[in-house]
Amino acid sequence: MAKRLHEKFNYFVISLDKLVATFQAAYPQLDIRLNWNRDKTTENIAPFIGHFLGLFSSDDGIKDDLNLRAHHVEGNHFVLEGGYFDFEKIASILNEYGIEDLTDKFILIGLVQGQKTVEEYVSDFQKYDTEDDWTYNFSEDELREYVTQDTVPFNRAMTDSLTKYGFTIFDTSTERESVFDKIIEDISNS
Repeated sequence: MAKRLHEKFNYFVISLDKLVATFQAAYPQLDIRLNWNRDKTTENIAPFIGHFLGLFSSDDGIKDDLNLRAHHVEGNHFVLEGGYFDFEKIASILNEYGIEDLTDKFILIGLVQGQKTVEEYVSDFQKYDTEDDWTYNFSEDELREYVTQDTVPFNRAMTDSLTKYGFTIFDTSTERESVFDKIIEDISNS
């Protein structure tokens, strides 16, 4: 979806996984790492995300007596995609920038797969994974365990969190490309 938004609207795409990997390489002492403890990584990167979004979306650019108004670029749009979001912490930091409601400054799109069974998830991993995907070499049993223990519970928790913070939820369990087309159309018409 992020690639489609870039192609259609020329939004710059920022991958949260790549940010996490950057922190992992540059500041290992912060315990912001890929594929080790999602909760801890999410907790540890939340202050950065909150301040990053606050500074880049603030019209006045003032935080802690820093005047950054001259550095504001009107119409500077980006997509921040990923799953390492602690919205409670991020929202409290955004309040410091005068952003009380995320929907005032951001287009909030949540992609979920709440209608899939474990077997459908496993089938999709087997069908669509490439050598670049970290689950590519998982056996069918390993995929089933991963989906049961991680993917399904994470999807449920993320759906609840996205709903709480005002995201428009789109279920991509089926007809994924049609759902993406609908999102593009909705943004084009807003």
